[in-house]
Amino acid sequence: MKLVSWNVNGIRSVHRKNALVPFLQQVKPDIACFQETKAEEHQSEVDLPEYDEYWNSSKGRKGYAGTAIFSKTKPLSLISGFPEEILKKYKLKDGYGDPNEEGRVITAEYEDFYVVNVYTPNSKPDLSRLTLRHKHWDPAFLAFCKQLERKKPVIFCGDLNVAHIPDDLANPKANEGKHGFTKEEREGVDTVIKAGFVDTFRIFTKGNGHYTWWSHFGNARDRNVGWRIDYFFVSKTLASKVRSAKIYPEAYGSDHCPVSLELDL
Repeated sequence: MKLVSWNVNGIRSVHRKNALVPFLQQVKPDIACFQETKAEEHQSEVDLPEYDEYWNSSKGRKGYAGTAIFSKTKPLSLISGFPEEILKKYKLKDGYGDPNEEGRVITAEYEDFYVVNVYTPNSKPDLSRLTLRHKHWDPAFLAFCKQLERKKPVIFCGDLNVAHIPDDLANPKANEGKHGFTKEEREGVDTVIKAGFVDTFRIFTKGNGHYTWWSHFGNARDRNVGWRIDYFFVSKTLASKVRSAKIYPEAYGSDHCPVSLELDL
């Protein structure tokens, strides 16, 4: 079972660059999760007949955020966003709006596991959304994954908008306390790991130099001055079944590159 996750930064844009379909044809994932689709299903020109498509697009702001799952196997069920009881408990709205209305989470249930595809809200350069992220979104997302896990194991993936440890970005000292590398955002990942989820890439690969996002400025990608902010996490019960977890920096088309997970199921 192979899964791919990619923040495409506009699915129409990456498709027009002839980057999306060739990558999927090369890697052949059973399930592909996309973030920041910036489109509704009817606006996408991607034609992949072997995949069924499931979309959660932004309801208020068009052409913003959004997630989608392309799957060769029909899911048993789908969940868009967070359930009502999670929304009531964690109160996600802030001055920017309601992140649950931005198409940031889509979940597909399969026979042996759930796949949760997430595009985590950015804390903003001035940290004006850090409180939402730290006090509301991260706890809500973890509570949702733990709720699903009571039924069957969970695989979650996507753009978490945080580099967890200093090895996850090229310049940790220069970025200490800045959005994407604050104590609060990193604590969110610590909590996920303490709750029993495993960062699959770090099962196999230690050290720095392995990044999934690069700034458009200063030839950052050519110089590999990047950040690892795109992840695959699995429930602890699935960790022994993980066969590989890879990053594809050679795959262009977005400011992020794809990541993959292979499980022996």
